[in-house]
Amino acid sequence: MAQATSSSSATSSIALTSSAPKPAWLIDPRVFAVNRLAAHSDHELFAGAPRDGEHGNLKQSLDGEWRVRVVPAAVDHFPDCLTACLRGDQCAGDMQDAQDAGNSSDAGDVGDSGEVGGRGNSSWARIAVPSHLETAGLLTPQYVNVQYPWDGHENPQAPNIPDNNHVAIYRRDFEPVGQIAEAVREGRGVTLTFHGAATAIYVWLNGRFIGYAEDSFTPSEFDVADALQAGNNTLVVACYEHSSASWLEDQDFWRLHGLFRSVELTAIPAAHVEDLAVDADWDPGAGCGLLNLTARIQHPEYASRATITLIAPDGVIAWETTCASTATLHAETRIDEALPWSAEDPNLYTLTVSLHTDDGQTVETSRARVGFRRFAIVGGIMMLNGKRIVFKGVNRHEFDAHRGRAVTEDDMLWDIRFLKRHNINAVRTSHYPNQSRWIELCDEYGVYVIDEANLETHGSWNSPGDIPVGTSIPGDDPAWQGACLDRMDSMILRDRNHPSVLIWSLGNESYAGEVIRQMGDRARELDPGRPVHYEGVQWKPEYKPVSDIESRMYAKPADIIDYLEHNPAKPFISCEYSHAMGNSCGGLNEYVALESYPHYQGGFIWDYIDQGLARPSGDPANAGGEEFTIGGDWGDRPTDYEFAGNGIVFADRTPSPKAQEVKQLYANVRITPDSRGVTIENRNLFTSTGGYLFTARLLEDGRETWHADYRFDVPAGATQRHDIAFPAPSATTREVTYEVDQRLAQATDWAPAGYELAFGQLSGILSGIVNTAATLGVESIAEAGDTARITLGRWNAGMRLGDEEILMSRTQGGIVSWKKDGRQMVVRRPDLVTFRPLTDNDRGNRSGYERSAWFAAGRYATVERTDIDRDGDGMKAEYLYRLADPDHTPVIVTWHIGADMRVRLTATYPGISEQSERVSALPAFGIEWELPAAYDRLCWYGLGPEETYRDRKCGGKLGIWQSTASGSFAPYLMAQESGSHEGVRWIEALDEHGHGIRASRCDEQPLAASLLPWDTYTIEAARRPMDLPKSRHNYLRLLTGQMGVGGDDSWGAPVHAAYQLPADQSLALDVTLELV
Repeated sequence: MAQATSSSSATSSIALTSSAPKPAWLIDPRVFAVNRLAAHSDHELFAGAPRDGEHGNLKQSLDGEWRVRVVPAAVDHFPDCLTACLRGDQCAGDMQDAQDAGNSSDAGDVGDSGEVGGRGNSSWARIAVPSHLETAGLLTPQYVNVQYPWDGHENPQAPNIPDNNHVAIYRRDFEPVGQIAEAVREGRGVTLTFHGAATAIYVWLNGRFIGYAEDSFTPSEFDVADALQAGNNTLVVACYEHSSASWLEDQDFWRLHGLFRSVELTAIPAAHVEDLAVDADWDPGAGCGLLNLTARIQHPEYASRATITLIAPDGVIAWETTCASTATLHAETRIDEALPWSAEDPNLYTLTVSLHTDDGQTVETSRARVGFRRFAIVGGIMMLNGKRIVFKGVNRHEFDAHRGRAVTEDDMLWDIRFLKRHNINAVRTSHYPNQSRWIELCDEYGVYVIDEANLETHGSWNSPGDIPVGTSIPGDDPAWQGACLDRMDSMILRDRNHPSVLIWSLGNESYAGEVIRQMGDRARELDPGRPVHYEGVQWKPEYKPVSDIESRMYAKPADIIDYLEHNPAKPFISCEYSHAMGNSCGGLNEYVALESYPHYQGGFIWDYIDQGLARPSGDPANAGGEEFTIGGDWGDRPTDYEFAGNGIVFADRTPSPKAQEVKQLYANVRITPDSRGVTIENRNLFTSTGGYLFTARLLEDGRETWHADYRFDVPAGATQRHDIAFPAPSATTREVTYEVDQRLAQATDWAPAGYELAFGQLSGILSGIVNTAATLGVESIAEAGDTARITLGRWNAGMRLGDEEILMSRTQGGIVSWKKDGRQMVVRRPDLVTFRPLTDNDRGNRSGYERSAWFAAGRYATVERTDIDRDGDGMKAEYLYRLADPDHTPVIVTWHIGADMRVRLTATYPGISEQSERVSALPAFGIEWELPAAYDRLCWYGLGPEETYRDRKCGGKLGIWQSTASGSFAPYLMAQESGSHEGVRWIEALDEHGHGIRASRCDEQPLAASLLPWDTYTIEAARRPMDLPKSRHNYLRLLTGQMGVGGDDSWGAPVHAAYQLPADQSLALDVTLELV
């Protein structure tokens, strides 16, 4: 078997074979793999010929329950307990202790000996593999973003590591079974593979040293044939928390360690395909596939011939050939009328290479799935199968709230289906190679991949404030060269046969230098057909030729346009954009609009899932529940707290409200209906719309009154108009909405038939379109015979009609009672609102500092004048407020009560004379009404079903929606603004019997509204959702406007000017209130 060797250019790396382990390897960056086998493709292996539906049968999983012991680590000696365990002196007794103790409650404590795990020197715990030491309670989870986890506690200089280090000694007893047992009996090869281990491992089998490896995210494979025996075997792994590799793995994630991916044995047949390299090109002009295959054969003398077979997606053999078994097999062919692979239509062929003996026995079959496609940069534009591609992507960390990065296939299946359901066509494996199974799923379901090497050294060169910039790693230092090149080798050789992988990325935020340049060269050497990506060259422009793509992070739309309009030489992508931290992704539409520029080829939202680790809730009211933690919740310091909460998916894998916007804006089919038909723009590259169902609907005042299904066959890249015979609305309809949506006509692997992918709506007031409908206003009169009674008291003024009564205070500044049939709707008079709870983006861009005046302005506003009197058959109460802002701005609030007890409420803000740094734009303007707790049902006619904001409402669909007060509060990791709805025509807060209050907009004035269990200031005062008190009331918030949520980044970018409320402009809330 081929051993891993230093690259030809990495002349500074030491020899990588040894029979004697050395703890000093931990701090030598030149030593990153000892006795490790060379990287190779991840094709499946079979003994003999595979049966239909069978998966590789030459493996034995070692996943399951292991024993582990965590102790302090040193770099000058191995711990005594490891030495004793390898001798077998203490292991038997320790294993019995573990069986007795199990995972006891003190498993994460530090015992008297300094060990982690409690129970002194015999502290062996049970642990599941794959998993993390931290999620098992054996080490403390720590979250940091840029800074290294030891910063401030210690100051090691690279490649040294902190003294506060730990080693987990894993032990597993096993017996070979199946093909592994057969290989032992026959003296054939067997390998041991660790698919993910952080951060460095030493491996022994039956007391014999097997090897050493770093690189947490690609396989470390060792030859164990000489050490493996029939019957019982003892596998011992020393997994170190920190090594010199820690300097290369400074990604923005929880620092989690241990054996977190699968461990397995592989039996090696006598003749064996060690590596398979497949180039499956597709010629758009000829419509044919060009297959070029090279296989490296180990011990070809044990087979006489090889059969290479290509099976089409329909199961028919497309090509087959036989050749002699040699050390290197090479074959190529042309497949006429080959079905190309793309995310839209992921056609996969099955390639097998079978090795046979003279008597016809099959020694081994290797199998890989391949897709014919051509991806290239032509004229500065990335082209897939001859068409310009646009990435509608996300950055995805491997993460599960309970298992950390030990994600399961169920996690991956949920993720891939979510991506497809939300029109996300691409993923960047930020910032390390993902599990092979994830890449396979991207092949199968159709998702484009930027495959990124396991390299990030952000903390080595980035410094805050005036602290001098550090020396970048790897920079130009040859000591790091071998490890970095090896990481490229491991990723590319494993993944290069996958059609979903379009681009190789050299890593993330590791500055630039000679080593980065050499990594780019290595990528092109190993795989000349794929472009190379690396954003970090922006920091050293002289290295820009390293990247084939102009890639930037968090560039503003104007900056991107500047590049696109000045002779762009390369395709542009935003490798990270629309920072989705908390309530965010505002202005995403402005980035999507850039697709009109040919060189703009999309971007990748940061990021996919909130990294909130779950733990049992500490709230007695939530007994048995759990909470999602951020950095610092575990006592970890230093930390970057909530900065890992950036997902469009919550940590528990439920969609965030932001996903609604992403889904609509990422849709490839754009739908524009009108009263006579629909215009459909098909932005798919290859797929017509003929296979989809289009449903047209007529909504009258938000309620569907008609629908019909259609098939519109619009070719890829075309725009067509189709007629639809919408019926005429009824004469009493005030607002009509024409809607057309695109749905799946048939079920797929990722969604059921009828699933909606995109929609379009056009709404209008009928007085301007078809007819004039009567409007509702407070001027309407009561039924004949009913007369409202008005009482003008000294302290209050009241108005009563039947069982309904309103009381306006002369001293409290507004309504203090509104009762009907004994139901009270006012807990206290509504407050003026000039603030909103800060979002994560607000905190990052100093909005709290800049808008602190507005925090106080409404909360501490004072009533300067009150005028209450009769007004025809009704009553009018007018209050002059002075805001508690520096200008004591006047706000006039008027309650106009009609004869039928309907109320027209207006609140008018005049605008200050000049907006300045002293008084910034308003966060919000309107009122907040405290209601009894019983009124917790929410119904509204407006945009929904999820929350919407001024800069995040493209995904909101106009209709009538229902929710609850508690269900409207989005569980972002940090307590913040949420639950608001734009485009509200009316909103109701109801009790379980359907009684409550309705607020309707007047004269088409804008209205944003919400119903939540807490008021603005309670939410603002809470740090985390679990900090919010048990609610005793609900709060109806009615706003004429609220600033957008922003999202260009979360550390300084303001909300775009178009989505702000300038303080020098007048604002007016105008609503009608009535009890229902």
